[in-house]
Amino acid sequence: MAKPGVGEELARVVIVIVIDQDTPLQEPERSLDNAHVLVQHHVMNIGAVEQRADSGNQNEIVGPNQFPQINSPASAGNRAALRIVNRLPPLAAPRGTFYCTLKDSANSAKVETSVAVIVPFESPQNASIEPLVGLVAADMERVNAAILQRTGSEVTMIPEVANHLISSGGKRLRPMLTLAMANLTGYSGDGHIKLAASVEFMHTATLLHDDVVDESELRRGKLSARMLWGNEASVLVGDFLLGQAFRMMVEVGSLRALDILSSAAATIAEGEVMQLAAAKNTATTEDEYLAVIRGKTAELFAAACEVGPVIAGRPKAEQTACRSVGMNLGIAFQLVDDVLDYGGKAAKLGKNIGDDFREGKITLPVVLAFRRGNDSERKFWVRALERGEIGDSDLDHAIGLMTKHRALEDTINRAQHYGAMAVDALALFPSSPMKSALEQVVAFCLARSH
Repeated sequence: MAKPGVGEELARVVIVIVIDQDTPLQEPERSLDNAHVLVQHHVMNIGAVEQRADSGNQNEIVGPNQFPQINSPASAGNRAALRIVNRLPPLAAPRGTFYCTLKDSANSAKVETSVAVIVPFESPQNASIEPLVGLVAADMERVNAAILQRTGSEVTMIPEVANHLISSGGKRLRPMLTLAMANLTGYSGDGHIKLAASVEFMHTATLLHDDVVDESELRRGKLSARMLWGNEASVLVGDFLLGQAFRMMVEVGSLRALDILSSAAATIAEGEVMQLAAAKNTATTEDEYLAVIRGKTAELFAAACEVGPVIAGRPKAEQTACRSVGMNLGIAFQLVDDVLDYGGKAAKLGKNIGDDFREGKITLPVVLAFRRGNDSERKFWVRALERGEIGDSDLDHAIGLMTKHRALEDTINRAQHYGAMAVDALALFPSSPMKSALEQVVAFCLARSH
């Protein structure tokens, strides 16, 4: 597979050239003048994957099926190179398809074909959570006040550890969803404030526990709590936050809301244990992996969205629709996270790129690349993930295999599918600024680069 050198030189250009499937892969020369480029499959700049989450860009990518296959008479022992005999046009246009003449060095045949496209790197203009932030701002102030109050303790370490993570810059999307769904379904009381704070405490407790299990060093761009106070303190403060969350749920006085969130807590724990069982197991199937993320990630999204219409006393159909929004959004959110671990930016992700790989986590891009790979490629995944034998260049090689087999791109496609289902679930509700803001949240989660 072509290495990022060409991507750096071409800026926004993604080069795709297809030759005989059995031809070994070679690194393209830096200069495009008279460069011999041997590429086996669909090759693209890995940094562009996260930026192509919006469906409007998909048809701008030139796929292998759009190229003529130049069959060379060369024997198996000789490689037939396709030579770019004219330089690509300058990058003046904001996007578009480029053409150049390809020459088969074995028979001098020339074919003019599309070899590159410009991919827009900016997210869709309407992919933002800011409309939602504005609509729930007043309620979020009350939620934040409740959070500060409930993290207070005479045990000094508890507020120190809790506030280290709570104040570290998270978007607080889950509690905002609780507030949004209560608003969308016409709730007029105060219970949604405590339920939103409960949801944030459950999420924070999960992060504290996750960092211990995963031995993570960073969280949201800062040292994780376990690195500063130790594993024991992180686990125990997480337990304290769960206890405070359940106290607030009881205070709201809705047995159904308490049932939803307490069931979510159990399901999240089950999902984490399922992930432990699947860790370093390259035999994990896509269905098994989706079951893991439904439990450990999407369930809290679903519960956060469902309790709003529950305390509003809305019909079962509306409760189910809100839960569907959260569940499908949560799955899409996690799938995009899986891709960003192999193609994001550390400063924006708040963690090191490739942490999932180094920790031996089996995520959907790994599942797809493993299933689609040949025997030698599968041996690489077994060595790196199951045995933990990872060399300096192995992360780059893993990204290369994922790109070759379209694992990252197809994971984004899966995320788009679940995002579309989340938007469809919102169709039950009449048009309103809140409904529009929630639709934009779905677009943001799909197109985000952090």
